[in-house]
Amino acid sequence: MTIAKLKDALGEARVLTDEAAMADRRHDYWMVSTLRDRLGRGAPAPGCVVRPTTVAEVQATVRLATETRTPLIPFGLGSGVVGGVIASSDAILLDLSSLNATRSIDPVNLLASFDAGKNGLAAEEEVAAQGLTIGHWPQSVAVSTVGGWIATRASGQFSTAYGNIEDIVYSIEAVLPDGSLVVLGKGPRASAGPDLRHLMMGSEGALGVVTGVTLSLRRAAEKRAVSAFAAADMRTGFDYQRELVQLGWRPPVMRQYDVRESGRLHAEARDHTVIMVHEGPAPLVEVETAAAAELAQRMGLSPLPASIVEHWLGHRNNVPSWDQLLARNIAADTVEVSATWDRIAGIYDAATSAVAEMEGCLAASAHSSHVYRSGLNLYFTFAFYREDAQQLEAAYFEAWRRILQATVDGGGSLAHHHGIGRVRRDWLPQELGPEGVALLRKLKQTLDPAGVMNPGVLIPDA
Repeated sequence: MTIAKLKDALGEARVLTDEAAMADRRHDYWMVSTLRDRLGRGAPAPGCVVRPTTVAEVQATVRLATETRTPLIPFGLGSGVVGGVIASSDAILLDLSSLNATRSIDPVNLLASFDAGKNGLAAEEEVAAQGLTIGHWPQSVAVSTVGGWIATRASGQFSTAYGNIEDIVYSIEAVLPDGSLVVLGKGPRASAGPDLRHLMMGSEGALGVVTGVTLSLRRAAEKRAVSAFAAADMRTGFDYQRELVQLGWRPPVMRQYDVRESGRLHAEARDHTVIMVHEGPAPLVEVETAAAAELAQRMGLSPLPASIVEHWLGHRNNVPSWDQLLARNIAADTVEVSATWDRIAGIYDAATSAVAEMEGCLAASAHSSHVYRSGLNLYFTFAFYREDAQQLEAAYFEAWRRILQATVDGGGSLAHHHGIGRVRRDWLPQELGPEGVALLRKLKQTLDPAGVMNPGVLIPDA
């Protein structure tokens, strides 16, 4: 009945029920979903796939979902890695990838507006043609959408200078669960009550559907330079990053790799490798690069070849696929957390040690990739082998549990930029506290009383 109503409202071309279309959109890029597919117990196909090309079609779909109490799952390009999309056989899968127009590029006010389904790399290339940049470079930039950046509260590899998505977004257009359309954000800064843009940022489709995004741009950098140094241990590298940032320098890229990851980074990397990319006006780049080198020398870090950073820039998004790993009975993932400077080293030690103690552990390592005046993030990597593939899922969740528990015990934050999805969902009380979770539940109940918006994500015990 719901499918018939959708076809009446949108036309048959917008409502897909063929097996191939539905199979391709059953889940996002979560390791566990891929593993379950290989073991023959993957997510079912949705009831149908809706591919809108206008905001009005999104509104009509959302209204019908709410009226019929049909689960509605927003879907961009499927690059999420925490289980934010898992279909159910009774659900409408709302594929926004055809809602992908560039609405405007304004070089005077440095603003660019896009439909939510716009491919991130395509958006960057269009503004780059006018000498501008979004400055947002998640690893998934070529396979993610600008709306997905909002929904997951994303961060990019150049964030130390350019900010995370909340620092780049200017306004957000979204369809609420009752089908109404809101535009949140109007000026470069406002004091007009709570900033309602933050209702959509990180909402993961549970509070509405992002349909349009306006981003605040930058002029393309006049000059780029790179730096690389070796620190004797992780704490020395952390201290170096803290001192550099707190002195007021802002290299867009600041990353630090432990010994294990330094070995994978480049043949010439050694010890605990710190790499930086410096961008901006030529005089600023020159002064910043010199200041970084002077501080490194003063703190006992050794210079490393620039080729390490150039190699990273050229290969930073090249990683094995889940299928390639699972074909060898290896389960792996990354877990990104954050903490203040005085806590981050303890979390690193506790988490890597706890994971390394697990049977069949092939990797338990970390690097930092996003730096702030008051702390930084850690990006843990783990990998396990099991002779019996049926045991991989349990090992996967145990590794996640150990990393998150070490983070909680160390006083850190459980999620830096991939979001909550399902893998972190039941840990959210540790992050927000019971009162914070109660507030989130009230928001969900108020905006989505029928409970149809992407059920199963974000809210604990959903």
